[in-house]
Amino acid sequence: MTTEKRTTLYTKHLALGAKMVEFGGWQMPVQYKGILDEHQAVRTKAGLFDVSHMGEIAVCGSGALPFLQKLLTNDLQKMSVGQALYSPMCDPTGGIVDDLLVYRIEAEKYLLVVNAGNKDKDWEWINDQAANSQQGMEIRDLSDEIGLLALQGPLAQEILTKLSTESLENLKYYHFIFSQVAGIEAVISRTGYTGEDGFELYLAADKAPFVWDELLDAGQGLGLAPAGLGARDTLRFEACLPLYGHELSATITPLEAGLGFFVAWSKENFIGKEALLKQKEAGIPRKLVGFSMLERGIPRAGYTIKKDGVSIGEVSSGTYAPTLGQNLGLGLVSSKEAIVDNEISVSIRDKDLKAKIIKKPFYKKGGK
Repeated sequence: MTTEKRTTLYTKHLALGAKMVEFGGWQMPVQYKGILDEHQAVRTKAGLFDVSHMGEIAVCGSGALPFLQKLLTNDLQKMSVGQALYSPMCDPTGGIVDDLLVYRIEAEKYLLVVNAGNKDKDWEWINDQAANSQQGMEIRDLSDEIGLLALQGPLAQEILTKLSTESLENLKYYHFIFSQVAGIEAVISRTGYTGEDGFELYLAADKAPFVWDELLDAGQGLGLAPAGLGARDTLRFEACLPLYGHELSATITPLEAGLGFFVAWSKENFIGKEALLKQKEAGIPRKLVGFSMLERGIPRAGYTIKKDGVSIGEVSSGTYAPTLGQNLGLGLVSSKEAIVDNEISVSIRDKDLKAKIIKKPFYKKGGK
């Protein structure tokens, strides 16, 4: 029997009145004052998330780059120190083991940031692949040592600038710097999972509660709100950012999930390349689409999507999208039906309710 883990911010969440839930083996805040309020804060001002449950795995040494080139579908060859990269990690069938961020910390040191619920599985997978790899490499699980905070929203830079010793003005998207935040050593990256501008702060786990308080104080007059996993999900959903276990899984390939841009065909070899090439050449059987409900009803993961009464796929994620005021969904459907403006239906409570395929993403930074 496994015991649910707690981040070092657990008592901070309780003090703020958070509703706690189990997520990926962790006790995490799903909301504080309410998902809609927290969602709106991130879209218009700023929100602060505890994402310390994410996993961090360091891969170091002269063999690190060739190993990661084989392990991941994206191309790390052109990454500079100070840069971050998104990549799927596939198995030989082309199914997605996980999707992750790679940070090039030093010339021969990389940090992989993996999904919380997949960390143990990823750790085992990475080490299994490393057993067949060249020497000159060390792999370490740093997850328990690192605290991770996400500060997201249009006012995130203004708030963080108050506490950072390094300027954020020239920090590019998907790049990072070493700085001090409220006197604490931290890596600040300009990434996020909300569709807004923002930053993620990597720091010593035991320092995270102090920096959390300092950030909330710094943002007090600017509308900064603590935000939970509920708002994190509605925000990423509106931006059509995939969630593992929904849009991504071991039975879904990057091509089906619309992540072909992150597959570097020019690389000599990577795990899953042969299977993905075959799928590409044969024709991708299904595709991830976005859709809007034309009749009243909220689509949920697992609901059947139909065309003329016949099943063509299923919903991967669905909810009321607060920024747009609509009931929207994401789903995998047969490729021949994956056409914008195609009218479909979704089976909700034994009723087939009308819907229409629409363009993705639903929301882009700075507007609807």
